[in-house]
Amino acid sequence: MAEIKVVAERCKSCGYCIKFCPKNVLALGQKVNSKGYEYVEAIHMQDCIACCMCGRICPDGAIEIYK
Repeated sequence: MAEIKVVAERCKSCGYCIKFCPKNVLALGQKVNSKGYEYVEAIHMQDCIACCMCGRICPDGAIEIYK
């Protein structure tokens, strides 16, 4: 099973990772980082297929995927 880690301080809530995830693993969370952005969280980790699309599409390098 893969593990997705979001570096909250880098996330700016652009939503690209949410839109491009083929399994809808990610969603915008309720917590905010120090810049005032609600950051993305992995809410359906069991559905992740480790395609790494979220990490590749993130313009700020805020997502790390571990297989």
